[in-house]
Amino acid sequence: MTPWRVRNLEEGDLDQVVRIWEESRDTAADPAVSLAEVVSALSGHAPAVVAAVGEQVIGAAVSSVAQERAWVLRLAIARQWRRHGIGSALLAALEERLADAGARRIGALLPQGEVGEQAFKNSGYTERPGLSYFEKLLTSDSAEATMLDQLGGVVPEDGLWERIAGMTAEKTLIERRLVLPLENPGVAERYQLVPPRAVVLFGPPGTGKTTFARAVASRLRWPFIEVFPYQLGDDAHGVAAALRRLFARVEHLDQAVLFFDEAEEIASERQDPTTLAHRVTNELLKLIPQFRRGERRLLICATNAVRSLDPAFLRPGRFDYLIPVGPPDAEARRAIWTRYIGPDRVAGIELEALVEASDRFTPADIEYAARTAAQTAFERHLAADPQVTADPAQLTGDYLQAIAGTRTSLSEDDIRAFDQDLRSAARV
Repeated sequence: MTPWRVRNLEEGDLDQVVRIWEESRDTAADPAVSLAEVVSALSGHAPAVVAAVGEQVIGAAVSSVAQERAWVLRLAIARQWRRHGIGSALLAALEERLADAGARRIGALLPQGEVGEQAFKNSGYTERPGLSYFEKLLTSDSAEATMLDQLGGVVPEDGLWERIAGMTAEKTLIERRLVLPLENPGVAERYQLVPPRAVVLFGPPGTGKTTFARAVASRLRWPFIEVFPYQLGDDAHGVAAALRRLFARVEHLDQAVLFFDEAEEIASERQDPTTLAHRVTNELLKLIPQFRRGERRLLICATNAVRSLDPAFLRPGRFDYLIPVGPPDAEARRAIWTRYIGPDRVAGIELEALVEASDRFTPADIEYAARTAAQTAFERHLAADPQVTADPAQLTGDYLQAIAGTRTSLSEDDIRAFDQDLRSAARV
């Protein structure tokens, strides 16, 4: 038999460890500790060890510890490696680490007949049949509310989808590819259409990627969890550990839209394997397939530069669609101006002049210019006779002046880069 050794569990072991846990169950009873709870403990750097033959993991033991009390959360051994003393060796190694962490009493909860039961007995653990195990499951509403509060997630207000003005092509595409299959899973199943699990929205800054992501959550009535790279970077255990903990917590939610803005900050192209960016991208590549197992969860990543993402990140199997969200064309700008001016006031405005003058404006630019013009008209109204109706020509001048004073978010380089991404990366 090939020699094996026991060592600390490392980040790269997680996939193999999960596979062993899923394949090595010997009883029909559910374990006392869920897989998500174990992964969450690992994210917090709880003591954990593995038995390995070379690079292959053949057994694992994971614990949690709080002051003098510790628990062995899971003990698993690959079937072909049982009855070789591996379970006892794993427990001995784990006990050393728990003692160093200050633990003095170690417990474990196992369904009767579960793998590892004999290892505990051989290692001096005492079975206590006189104890009763009590468990209370929070209602899904209570548990989800607690988890959402920890994640900073909220269900967006109603009507966000309907309030998106212009951008008809993008809105239609996102509705057909994302919203409708997720809204109608029964019909999708009839045609063997698997609703999307993960998508990338790409385009220049300010074109509405975040707005679309939030509007999808509003339309579905799903919680919306927005993640910023700087939040992950603030984690004391590092970005990779923060990602693992985040995804483990989201697994507890029945439904959610998980949104990463500026995805290029955490999924950049891997070049130097010694860098933090390389390790973080690797971690995310491992987490996305696990996330995709949930039927009512959607991962949306937004990026200004899809070409800067790692190629493995964009392969089919991780992301269902790469959807462009570009600058608004003339028709879209017309609809956006109408929204911000007001349908009841737009008739007297030279709308086409505004549309032409705001070429290369993003929706955010138009909103800013419209607000600036409205402020000018508001102040003039208060300074003059309040009974005098505003002159439409004067209002048109206010809007044109506001456009001239607005620095557009997009440069020619931005437009060229988006056109390049559109040709090389879009998958819709």
